[in-house]
Amino acid sequence: MSEPEKTPPANWERDVLEKLALSAVQEQRRSRHWSILFKTLGFLYLFIVLFLAAGWFRSDGVSIKAHTALIDLQGVIASDQASADSVIGSLQGAFEDKKTKGVILRINSPGGSPVQAGQIYDEIKRLRALHPKTPLYAVVDDICASGGYYVAAGADKIFVDKASIVGSIGVLMDGFGFTQTMQKLGVERRLLTAGENKGFLDPFSPVDPKHEAFAKQMLEEIHAQFIGVVREGRGKRLKETPEMFSGLVWSGEKSIQLGLADGLGSVESVARDVIKAEDIVDYTREESLFERLAGRLGATMAKAWSPFDKAGVSLR
Repeated sequence: MSEPEKTPPANWERDVLEKLALSAVQEQRRSRHWSILFKTLGFLYLFIVLFLAAGWFRSDGVSIKAHTALIDLQGVIASDQASADSVIGSLQGAFEDKKTKGVILRINSPGGSPVQAGQIYDEIKRLRALHPKTPLYAVVDDICASGGYYVAAGADKIFVDKASIVGSIGVLMDGFGFTQTMQKLGVERRLLTAGENKGFLDPFSPVDPKHEAFAKQMLEEIHAQFIGVVREGRGKRLKETPEMFSGLVWSGEKSIQLGLADGLGSVESVARDVIKAEDIVDYTREESLFERLAGRLGATMAKAWSPFDKAGVSLR
């Protein structure tokens, strides 16, 4: 005889539904956990990217042995480009590291703002006084002219390539005049000022001899400051000639003969043969996106309120 068929327990439909519901809830929880995990990882990745972009995290980490500190000064020296803030921050970080045996400031700059260059020079002198056992050497790439040389003059020694361009110890104020063009086009200039000299060097007005004389006097003052810095920095090594402070430039090889530089050398050779620390750590401080935007905004606002957006003073 065959066994009698078993009858399903009472309320079996409810048990099945409860199991299905419980399974669905567990699956939903697992999905939520994975979702939270992936979102957390995504936010963490985004935070790290922003952290690096803002310049808050040093890629080279904490130095653990004696090394040569490298700082790059590249491009025009200005508040929104190779600014004093970024270079000074880099210098301070390099000098404050107790493992820094010497500092190399690699310069490739045609010059720029006398104010920014002066601030960097002053900080170099201050840091050298605070850390007399840590030398600072300038190493020139393609060009170290005008404001770039102003900064380099603060170094203990200046090393160049034989074909580097060095010098341009002078000051300029450049601009344009459009008065003849306006006459030909029939354009009338209507300039209203409060203050008799507020239209100083306005490019759409004829040159005022009094303003021109005033500008030349100011340029002479800044030029004298530049010459003083070079004489202070180079000392008896400088072999002055009538053309030295005229704004001319020389090859790296000729600059050594004139005492504007001390010898031939690269970052690697100076680190190896002069500082005696072949390991090089880059301390160049990258400005954050916010700092770059703030610098550009500040420069734009300054131009909006000053006549020097038409004729700026420059060590170039």
